[in-house]
Amino acid sequence: MFRLSNLLKSVVEDKPSRVLDGSIAIWNFTNRCNLSCLHCYSKATLDSKDLLSTNDILANLPKLKESGVKFLIFSGGEPLTRHDLFEIANSCKELGIVTYLSTNGLYVKNSNAKKILDTFNYVGISIDGSPKIHDKFRGLEGAFEESMKAVRLLNSYNLSKVGIRFTITKETLPDLEFIFELCEKERIPKIYISHLVYSGRGLDNLEMDISKEQRVKAVNFIIDKAFEYYKNGRDIEIVTGNMEMDAIVFLDRFAKEYPELKSEMVKRLKSWGGNSAGRKLLNIDSKGDVKPDPFFPYTIGNLLREDFRDIWSGEDNKMLQKLRIHPRELEGKCKECKYLDICNGGSRSRAWAIYDNLWAQDPSCYLEDITKEGI
Repeated sequence: MFRLSNLLKSVVEDKPSRVLDGSIAIWNFTNRCNLSCLHCYSKATLDSKDLLSTNDILANLPKLKESGVKFLIFSGGEPLTRHDLFEIANSCKELGIVTYLSTNGLYVKNSNAKKILDTFNYVGISIDGSPKIHDKFRGLEGAFEESMKAVRLLNSYNLSKVGIRFTITKETLPDLEFIFELCEKERIPKIYISHLVYSGRGLDNLEMDISKEQRVKAVNFIIDKAFEYYKNGRDIEIVTGNMEMDAIVFLDRFAKEYPELKSEMVKRLKSWGGNSAGRKLLNIDSKGDVKPDPFFPYTIGNLLREDFRDIWSGEDNKMLQKLRIHPRELEGKCKECKYLDICNGGSRSRAWAIYDNLWAQDPSCYLEDITKEGI
């Protein structure tokens, strides 16, 4: 993920940036879900059964910690459908693992809202546009209002722990401005904007992705908002995900606003390092399969059959070793791109989906025309 608001503030004010000291694991604890979202990479359904027991999960948490995992995102399906979720999260807390909850919000109620906030370090709730667009995208009439009830309820207890998650597609793009207005109106402190990755239903519905021209406009709008919020002192953090090339456009804008600080920003962007799948990011799915990221076409092991520490060490996995080379050794326009050490080539999952080649250029990269103008 690209924390552009934090980078902007930290460099201008000469403060340390938020640095990922350790690895992030996204764990899909269940494939059961009460919605049927058009972009769902795990194709979650309400009929899915949990395949990992509580003991399976608890036994592996110390191994994740030992392997350098310091952040664990609770995902699904809908993670709040698991009865043991709080037990798992509390075990993480005892181990010193920071926990994030990614939810659609429909199971957040008066009876559990405070418990959720007391248990998790952060809660992200998915909102994909205005009511009509969100409900269509999520496959349930009334879903928007229920999710917003959850946002408001959680915010009534704590205004610093809750944010919204928005995925850009052709259907949701017209509501990008609406999402920012919603954050401003509802005093939501964080917005995470995800670009589409071609996996699961996102691959089945590939035509929903936006064009490169649309992406350029959307990213510039997002960056404009980050600068606007910073200059106006509005405390809304903006993060983008699954499109590390956003950092290059951000760098161009930053250099125009603060030319004397460009070299420091370049230094920090290179330290951030772009796409971290298989390096500082991993995924565990509801079957216990371990992958470099949630969208990846290959597994590198399974928790029920192998020791996680051996899986994540990568000693016998050439693909994992190659993913960890930085910058990556890629083909296509990435091979000669002077910004490769910043974005690290973007998504390997998109490259595989379109070119059947993990090491090809990211087909969604929109920088070609922009970089010709000399960012």
